[in-house]
Amino acid sequence: MPRLHALAIAAALSLVALPLLAQRHLRPPPVPPPPVPPPIDRVLVPAGAFTMGGVEEREPDEAPVHQRTLPAFRIDRTEVTREDYQRCVRANRCRDAWRRPTWTHPRGPVTGVSWHQARQYCQWVSGRLPTEAEWEKAARGADARRFPWGNEAPTRERAVYGMRMNVGQPEPVGTHPSGASPCGALDMAGNVWEWTESVYDPYGYRTPERVATCETALAAYADLRRLNRWAFTGAMGIPDNCQRVLKGGAWNYWPAGLRSANRVHHEPEGRYPVSGFRCADSGG
Repeated sequence: MPRLHALAIAAALSLVALPLLAQRHLRPPPVPPPPVPPPIDRVLVPAGAFTMGGVEEREPDEAPVHQRTLPAFRIDRTEVTREDYQRCVRANRCRDAWRRPTWTHPRGPVTGVSWHQARQYCQWVSGRLPTEAEWEKAARGADARRFPWGNEAPTRERAVYGMRMNVGQPEPVGTHPSGASPCGALDMAGNVWEWTESVYDPYGYRTPERVATCETALAAYADLRRLNRWAFTGAMGIPDNCQRVLKGGAWNYWPAGLRSANRVHHEPEGRYPVSGFRCADSGG
């Protein structure tokens, strides 16, 4: 009996030990690789001259009208979407965007991203933000048209605009192909305002050959305040700090505000429900 009892104890211990031994050889589940950037879909904007600034209807900071010549570049066919921006968040390369809880369509344009966040995303996808001049040329081409599609007023088939701020929202990107620009870029009028790389200098068009800097912009802001020209920079008033240019109008804007020459400005840290972005590169 003692021998049988010892054998029983040993068998019981082995049954306990076997799972422990098996666990020692189990491998942890593989860690999924971080998300990769989405495929690049950019259209070519050929090198050459174009007309920049408001030709007929314009705000004070859109004058004087002038010619600019740019080398070839590429720009995203559509605004960056929520699902593509979220890839960057999951890869720990971007900070999460702000959005209203009901805005869930994955192909909707990402909103609530600052200028800094937009730049970071563009770097992740091997690009950069377009300059103000690049954005305007991509939107209006070389024939000085008012809107991406031509000089005709906006329609619901061409653009997303005119909605109430508290109930409206942008629509999925690329759903208004009849509003395409000459190079084939979509939604460059309405849907969301788009960040550009450029510093907002209200006097910048007086010396277009000079790249605007925070120094030149702050000097211009100070001059406008001295002259009491509060309407010169639009409804936002004269800035107190160096700001960046946004282009294109948004889903809550009126038709005339969708003009390709129109320019607005915000502080680069701002995150707004009406602003998004698209990327560009110099791979023309």
